[in-house]
Amino acid sequence: MFSPYYRWARSRSPQGTADPVNHCAINVALYGVSDRRWAMTERSRASVQRSAREFVVGPSRVEWNGDCLTIDIDEVGLPLPRRVRGRVRVYPSALSRFSAALDDGGRHRWGPIAPCARVEATFERPALTWSGPGYLDSNEGDEPVDRPFTEWDWSRAGMRDGSTAVIYDVRQKQGADRVIACRFDRAGVAEPFQPPPRQRLPRTGWRVGRTMRTDPDCPATVTDTFEDTPFYARSLLSSGLLGEKVVSMHETLNVARLVSPVVQLLLPVRMPRTR
Repeated sequence: MFSPYYRWARSRSPQGTADPVNHCAINVALYGVSDRRWAMTERSRASVQRSAREFVVGPSRVEWNGDCLTIDIDEVGLPLPRRVRGRVRVYPSALSRFSAALDDGGRHRWGPIAPCARVEATFERPALTWSGPGYLDSNEGDEPVDRPFTEWDWSRAGMRDGSTAVIYDVRQKQGADRVIACRFDRAGVAEPFQPPPRQRLPRTGWRVGRTMRTDPDCPATVTDTFEDTPFYARSLLSSGLLGEKVVSMHETLNVARLVSPVVQLLLPVRMPRTR
């Protein structure tokens, strides 16, 4: 979705299409207190292999064995060229088949593959280990993201009973706002709920506007901002949801900023491309 190379390839094609397999990357972001690293190198079809259980992009790979998703990472981070090498294992409590349209036309869809999971991470570079609750989802689209959307906010919160609550708050270019609010139990079963009101959050350093759906008697506050870019922000929030005080992972995407010519020229600084 963020690849400038894929966008340029589409613009050069008379049909406005490009081969998505020729534009693949595995993105890893580590937010340690003293050593934050980020890597997202795009590679061509020559470096991509796929099967029913495995997806390989250059030196990194993702493999599913029926019980655990193993992600082996061997990348070089940017803008500082530092190695990012390690393994992440995701153990879902159950798999979910839930899928929802993000736009009125149904051309963009989202669904959590493992809404409740246990994650184990072990890295050599940098040297760190971590384990705890986690989450895995999927986005797919049949057209560029800038056609139907102006922006969206997304959040995920772990609830007291071990379930996961997700809110997708989408603003379209045409049509009303779409809000998906679902609670997923440990069996992967989805239960819709009425989303609370929207609250404005402080703008990021790049002046990206953020909002959060939160219970009125528990205003949302920003605990930390992990990613602060001209078009995208990832934050940790404290807020209220379904009568509980929760900690949420939160993301904001400003689509107009993403597709602006200046941002498209800047993206290769953080997202290089190699064969």
